[in-house]
Amino acid sequence: MPIYEYECTNCGKVIEAWQKFSDPPLTTCEHCKGKLRKLISLSTFHLKGSGWYVTDYAGKKADSCSHRSEKESSKDSTSESKKKKDTES
Repeated sequence: MPIYEYECTNCGKVIEAWQKFSDPPLTTCEHCKGKLRKLISLSTFHLKGSGWYVTDYAGKKADSCSHRSEKESSKDSTSESKKKKDTES
């Protein structure tokens, strides 16, 4: 069952309610009897196991990017050391 969040327009209190999809939305605040409005919350979604893009492909791409950045940083450091040698002489 999904958890829905409601906010009271009177007192501003946020309420969480476990409801079925078929249940009618809550309309009255339990604390001040004010009107409730349904909030759109962030959902949590976690891909577990193999067979998902995140586990099968995303890791390979991230590794190659980090490998490239290491090469670029080593090139930058060698070019900087060459510049220093040229300016010293």
